Amino acid sequence: MRKTTLAFVVRRLLHLVPVVFAIAAMNFLLIKLAPGDAADILAGQMGHATLEFTEQLRRSFGLDLPLAEQFVVYIGRLLRLDLGMSFIQGVPVLDLIADRLLATVILMVVAIVLAVGVGVVLGVVAARRRGTWIDTVISVSALIVYATPAFWLGLMLIVLFSIVFDLLPSGGMMKIGADLSGFAYALDVARHLILPAATLGLFYVAIYTRLMRAAMLEVYSLDFITMARAKGLSETTVAWTHALRNALLPVVTLAGVQIGHLLGGSILVETVFGWPGLGRLVFDALLQRDLNLLLGILFVSSIVVVIANLIVDLLYGFLDPRIVHK
Repeated sequence: MRKTTLAFVVRRLLHLVPVVFAIAAMNFLLIKLAPGDAADILAGQMGHATLEFTEQLRRSFGLDLPLAEQFVVYIGRLLRLDLGMSFIQGVPVLDLIADRLLATVILMVVAIVLAVGVGVVLGVVAARRRGTWIDTVISVSALIVYATPAFWLGLMLIVLFSIVFDLLPSGGMMKIGADLSGFAYALDVARHLILPAATLGLFYVAIYTRLMRAAMLEVYSLDFITMARAKGLSETTVAWTHALRNALLPVVTLAGVQIGHLLGGSILVETVFGWPGLGRLVFDALLQRDLNLLLGILFVSSIVVVIANLIVDLLYGFLDPRIVHK
């Protein structure tokens, strides 16, 4: 790694400290604005809990302290990398997140690779065939997918591939009770991953297709493309060797921004397909007012998004060496 790039990475990592602190403070204050807490939920589940018992629960969770004091306690725990205990489940928040984080990361990585890969290819093909029936079919298909709600698309994929053709499992991350290992286990997870990853990724395929088409058409108008054609290079070489690299910059920018959107979208997709990731955990934590668990998930998610944006900034230098990190 060059010294310039290394210095850039160090500076960005130092900048993460106030950014993550600001995100943690904002999450804390926003969640505190919501009515109710875990003590109310636990008392409600018991059915016969008295007001005194509810207050005792609230004191044991530290929810009776003034807001400023709760915030100081929360930040103090974060500085010690301690996310606290789940009020409802009674286990460390870090352990709960560690159990679910890998499933969400796998789903997000496959979805974003699918979205960028397919979107870039379709965008380049549409730009090269501008004005033809191929361009029309790709553009109209992208518009239809973009306008289709994700939950409806997921349900239709289940009906088509799980119920009608019986080709893919409709939910879960692996076959229950199969006790698989090695390649057989990876293959089983991959089969369960196809439908949720397609549901999460197809919406972004439409976005990247349209963005890539527009970027390619803009690059085609530049002088160096005219020069490449004047040298007698084929249209395929001009498109995939000269134009593609320059047209990828806006796609990479958008991909970095949409990591956060993917995390939000995974809540819906994981719920529809029973995928055991962070999205399901967020959903349960919201319903149960499990403040510590919710704050822990938001904190870890914010770090994932910030690191993803750092990787995107580094990719700029790879795609266009003229970009220097100053």
